[in-house]
Order: sequence, then structure tokens, then C-alpha cells
Amino acid sequence: MKNVVIVILCSFSLSACDQGPKEGFGSILGAVGGAVVGSAIAGNDRGGGRTVAIAMGTLAGAAIGNSVGKSLDKADRQAMFQAQQMALEAYPAGQPSTWYNPDTGNSGSYIPKPAVQNESGQYCREYQQTVIIGGKTQEAYGNACRQPDGNWKIINS
Repeated sequence: MKNVVIVILCSFSLSACDQGPKEGFGSILGAVGGAVVGSAIAGNDRGGGRTVAIAMGTLAGAAIGNSVGKSLDKADRQAMFQAQQMALEAYPAGQPSTWYNPDTGNSGSYIPKPAVQNESGQYCREYQQTVIIGGKTQEAYGNACRQPDGNWKIINS
């Protein structure tokens, strides 16, 4: 796990060079999603294979997220965030929460899975995210937990 943290920190520091807030935002979201996917692919393997899968997922997700982030403006990110919060807070499992920015033509959706309560009593949900930029579709998967203030926060576990 220590190696995974090092890889994540390195990818964030490398991705911070020569980019604006949109690319950084996309890199972080992508890295988190990629780490989750890498962890799921590795399954219960507790050896070096799991670490490699998470690291590769993190780096691939950061690269994809950086690309998406370059194309999303502030209004896109706001609409995306609102759709995410609505899906996680109020939508039943499987029902998509969609967003669309008529100024850019970008759109997307969040499809939540059933909420589960973790060992500390916090409610968490997995979700599928789709973003369409310039007619090209990008998909990601993630996990978010409800915070005490009622907002949902993307987590990496």
C-alpha cells in the first residue's frame, strides 16, 4: 500500500506541471477512479499484483482525467458536481442523474449503485460516471461516502 501512495503522489506532482485547474481537477478524479478500478481488477490478491494493478489504474485514470479536464469549463464542472450529488443523495440505484451544458455541448451522467453502510456507520455508494465531450464518451467508476454535512465525497477505497 505504501508503494501505491508513492505512485499516486508522484502522478499528482507530475500532472501538476504546465496545467490549469481544469486539468488538475480531471487528473485527480481520474486517478481516484483508476485506482478504484485497478483495485477491483486485482480483487483479493494481497501481493505485488494488487499494488501494480492499483498503480497502473491510478496512472491511466489520471491521464484520461487530465484529458477530460482540459475540455471541461467551470459551468461543466458545476453541472457535473450537482448531478453527482443528486444521484448519490436522492436517486435509487440504477437511475441516472444527467447534466448538460448548452454553451459547450458537453454532457454526462452518474448512475448510483445501492448505498451500503461501512464499518464506521457512514453511507457509501459506488457509481458509474459518463462524460461526453465533443461527441466522445469517457466512462469512469468510483466510490463516494456521505459526509456529516450531507455532501458526498469521492473516496479511494
